[in-house]
Amino acid sequence: MMKVLVVDDDAGIRLSVKNSLQTIDRFQVDEAFDGINALEKVKVGAYNLVMLDVDMPRMNGLAALTAIKEFDPTIIVIIMTAYANINDAVKAVKHGAYNYISKPVKSDELKELVNKALAAHSLISEAAASAPQLSTENGRKMIGSNAQMRKVFNVIHRLSKVDTPVLILGASGTGKELVARAIHLNSAQKDGKFVAINCSAIPENLFESELFGHEKGAFTGADQRKIGKFQYAEGGTLFLDELGDMPLFMQVKLLRVLQEKVFTPVGSNREIETTARVIAATNRPLEAMIKDGKFREDLYYRLNVMPIFLPSLSERRDDIEQLVKNFIYKFNKKQGKKIIGVTPEALSLLKKYDWPGNIRELENVIEHAFILEEGTHLTVSSLPEPFLIATGVELSAPNLKVKYFNEIDENTAEQNEGDEESIRSEEIVTISGESLDFNKHKEAFEREFIVKALKMFKGRINQTALHANIPKKTLLRKIEKYGIVAKDYSE
Repeated sequence: MMKVLVVDDDAGIRLSVKNSLQTIDRFQVDEAFDGINALEKVKVGAYNLVMLDVDMPRMNGLAALTAIKEFDPTIIVIIMTAYANINDAVKAVKHGAYNYISKPVKSDELKELVNKALAAHSLISEAAASAPQLSTENGRKMIGSNAQMRKVFNVIHRLSKVDTPVLILGASGTGKELVARAIHLNSAQKDGKFVAINCSAIPENLFESELFGHEKGAFTGADQRKIGKFQYAEGGTLFLDELGDMPLFMQVKLLRVLQEKVFTPVGSNREIETTARVIAATNRPLEAMIKDGKFREDLYYRLNVMPIFLPSLSERRDDIEQLVKNFIYKFNKKQGKKIIGVTPEALSLLKKYDWPGNIRELENVIEHAFILEEGTHLTVSSLPEPFLIATGVELSAPNLKVKYFNEIDENTAEQNEGDEESIRSEEIVTISGESLDFNKHKEAFEREFIVKALKMFKGRINQTALHANIPKKTLLRKIEKYGIVAKDYSE
C-alpha cells in the first residue's frame, strides 16, 4: 500500500486532490492543513509521497520541504502551486522536490506525474538495497540497515540535485546500473532518455561511431548516416558501463566532450553541442590502471568528483534477508507462485556464503530455488547444488559421501598433505554417480540458467543479456563455451 499525504490550507483543494489519487489502486491518502501539521504526520506515517502546497500559514511549503527531506530523504515531494508562485516551485525543485504541478490540479496530469514520481522512488529505494527503514537515535529514518548502503543512498540523493559527471565503483553484480538509473530518475534530466552502453561489448574500431555517430561514407560500410549515443541521449543521461574497457584514444575524446560539451561525428566537420549527463561505472581498479598507463589520469579526476563506492554483498550480510524477501515478491509475481518466505536453515546458508557474484548471484540462486520449490517456503533442498557444496552442506543423494568443508581445520589439512592417494582410495566422493567437482557442477548450473533465459526471451541475445543481468560479451562467451545455439530457442 502506497501512502500519500496531501498538504494544503484549502480544504477544497485537499479533497479534490485526494479524490483523484484514491482512484489509483493501492493508494492510501491522508491530509494535513499546513507545513507543521504535515511534518508531525510525516514523522509517524511512513509516507511514500507528499503533495505539498507552497503558500501556507505557520510553515510554508519551502520550509516544510526542507524539514521533510532532512527527516527522510527518500520521501518524494511534489509541489502544488498557483501560477503566481511558479518561481517558488522551481526553487523547491532545486532543493529536493521531485517536480511541481499548477493549480487548479487536473486529475490526468496529477496521476501521470505521481506514477512517474513513485517509479523513481521505487528505483532509488532498490538502489539503496531495499533494506528496511532504520530509526536512528534522533528519530530520523534512513533506508538500508547497512551503514555503507546508507552512505550510498546519501550520495545518490546529493548527486540527483546536480548535473556533474558521476563515477560508480564496485564489483560485478552490486547494482551499478540500478544506481545510475536512480540518479537519472531523481534528477533534472528525468524526462530525458536513459541510454546505457557497455564499453566492453564494443569493437575498438566502432567505438567512436557508437558514441558520436557518423556521416554517410565516413568509412567502408557506412552506407547511411548514424546518430550516436551522445546525440540520442540529448537532454537525458548516458550511462557508460565497464568504463575501464574504453580504449585510450576514446578516453581522450570523452574527456573533451566532458570539458567542452561538444562532439564531432565521424566523417563530419560540424561540432554538435550536448547536454547529456555522463554517468560511468567500472569494476576495474582505475588508479592501478593509471599507473600502468591504461587509463587517463585527467579523465579519472574529471569523473571522480563525488564517486559512489558500492559494497559487495559479503560486506552487507545484514541486508540479505530483506533482499531475499524482495526477490520472493518479484518471482511470485513473475512465476505465479505463492511462496511465503525462506526457512531459517536456508536463510542461514544464504548469509554464510561469500557471494562472489554479489546481488546478481543471489537473485539467480533464489530464482533457481523458485523453479524447484513446491512448498510455501524456500528450503535448503531447493537451493542449487553448487551453492550447497560451496557452503559445506552434506547432501543426501545416492552414493554421496561429503564432509562439511568447514569441519576440516588447518591441522587436518596439514596431516593429509602429501597423502592424496590414500585419501582417494578411502573415500570416493560422488553425486549421483558423478565425481564431486565444484567447477563441473558450477558450469552445469550456468549452462542450465543460460538455456532457460534464452528460452524465455526466444533466443534473443540482447534481451537475454539485459533481463538476466549478464554482460552481453560474457553471455556470448558462455554460449560459445557450452556449445549453445541461441537460434534453437527462437520459437
